[in-house]
Amino acid sequence: MSRRRNIVAGNWKMNKDYEEGRSLARDIVAKLQPSDTLVILGAPYIHLKGVSHIISDINNLHLSAQNCHQEEGGAYTGEITAEMLSSVGCEYVILGHSERREYFGEDDTLIAAKIKRAQAAGLTPIFCCGEKLPSREAGEQEAVVGQQVKEALFGFSAEEVSKMVIAYEPVWAIGTGVTASPAQAQEMHAYIRGLLREQFGEEVADGMSILYGGSVKPANAEELFSQADVDGGLVGGASLKAEDFLAIIASM
Repeated sequence: MSRRRNIVAGNWKMNKDYEEGRSLARDIVAKLQPSDTLVILGAPYIHLKGVSHIISDINNLHLSAQNCHQEEGGAYTGEITAEMLSSVGCEYVILGHSERREYFGEDDTLIAAKIKRAQAAGLTPIFCCGEKLPSREAGEQEAVVGQQVKEALFGFSAEEVSKMVIAYEPVWAIGTGVTASPAQAQEMHAYIRGLLREQFGEEVADGMSILYGGSVKPANAEELFSQADVDGGLVGGASLKAEDFLAIIASM
């Protein structure tokens, strides 16, 4: 079973042209301090090969894609396979992000198929789950997140799930400037870990890294990361500035 790690992952989303992405990666490499924190850069497809070369000598710095297709190959114009990602140095892939669910209609059945494909290609999936504002206001956040976790992950074995990372992202706190309070984050992370414990056992639950993914910034990272069940962050906008991203890493 996997060992629980502190992780800070940056999700660049659809930002940075080719030279800007290389520059950002170089700035992070130049100033990243040695630590036990696992740092992941989630870059757009055009950056993956170049960033892989830039970070190759840094032991705790790893590369992630932001999506992959669920099939091994075929006539799917514009899509990318997990095997292609692995071939350019990716070790991780973000799957089930709220923006993929919202804008591209991805559901948990599809996300489960992508997770299966990613693992077959040797990638570690970062599975995203989280509720929208109406669900939070109605007190239905656990029901929503619980359904996502069950539908996407409960078809896998304990061994397979132990090789994943989970990111809880309250959709109402992404790009809005609003952040879940540390107590709210801890409550949901503990709930997710409890689901894993019930389905897959103590060892899997205790070994799972669960990241917080809702407007993590240098100003709030330390307090969020200090919560017992928050093992790091999936960072959006703040990962696009090396200084901010490095400050968040240092908060671990």
